[in-house]
Amino acid sequence: KQNLVYLHIDMDAFKLMKELRVNYDQEVHYLPKVTGLVFIESTVRISAKCRDAKVEDLWSLTSFFGYSTQTFVLAVNLLDRFLAMMRIQPKHLSCVSLSCLHMAAKVTEEECNLTPTDELIRIGQCRFTVSDLARMEKIVTEKLNFKSKAVTALTFLHLYHEIALSKETLSLEKLEAQLKACLCRIAFSKAKPSVLALALLRQEIEALQWEDMLEVAYYIQAHLKIANVELMLWSERVAQCLSDYASPECSKPNHRRLQWIVSRRTAQNLHSYRSVPELPTIPEGCWDESESEDSCEDMMSSGEESLSSSLGSDAEGSFFPPHLRRQKQRQYLFA
Repeated sequence: KQNLVYLHIDMDAFKLMKELRVNYDQEVHYLPKVTGLVFIESTVRISAKCRDAKVEDLWSLTSFFGYSTQTFVLAVNLLDRFLAMMRIQPKHLSCVSLSCLHMAAKVTEEECNLTPTDELIRIGQCRFTVSDLARMEKIVTEKLNFKSKAVTALTFLHLYHEIALSKETLSLEKLEAQLKACLCRIAFSKAKPSVLALALLRQEIEALQWEDMLEVAYYIQAHLKIANVELMLWSERVAQCLSDYASPECSKPNHRRLQWIVSRRTAQNLHSYRSVPELPTIPEGCWDESESEDSCEDMMSSGEESLSSSLGSDAEGSFFPPHLRRQKQRQYLFA
């Protein structure tokens, strides 16, 4: 009987390692173009700062609607791949990011939990129509050849956690929260998902000072043939990022849905009909580095407001970006 138990464990481990290898071979097909990411970091048209702000907004929305980490990570993956491939105007960025979130939610969430499109646009405080969002989703789907899945760092994080022998000690919830914090910075979009997930796992194991678990991480690294130099590079960047988000409640992220406290005027605007000007035709060309670049401020001048400016007192989750946590100090009183 004991031999049968060991055989069962070995078979499960074999299946997990096989699945790990399959995803490792496929991850290259879901990576943003590095040249596109580098261009974003060096331009002011859609700058890294603008991109990161939109990802933080997506984080706020997924928390507000109670969406899963899988939805957030997939939405960020779609957004980065699209931005790294296509040339878009700053005024279209909100439509693109919300489209990516809606597409991701339709894949990962139960249909009964999906937020209606018009409500998604209202809560997102965006000035485009349901038809605009539908057109943008079609463009993103066609350009990325998106069907129903993507191999992301979360894919590997779940597999690594499953392979770990003592999963109860390694909090998957905490690892997911740390991954979300990293994804709020465009620099981490350059990392291979398998490497980023392993860097997060090692960071947590080292924090626990658990030598036995470190052997598991070494085994995974050897199985996937991840170079030490590459892993150490991203481990250092992960450590720096997480230190920026350090909090006494680090091991117990706050997963309460966000609650907005807004003025009466804002509430009326959110719940009343408002005319929405149709967006200009969306250019479908690829990056052209020779073109003149618009300022990031153009995005804000078009009337789009960052969600973080509307967050209420519940934006104090352990891994929320600092500027969202500082919003806790503001009070939004009814007029």
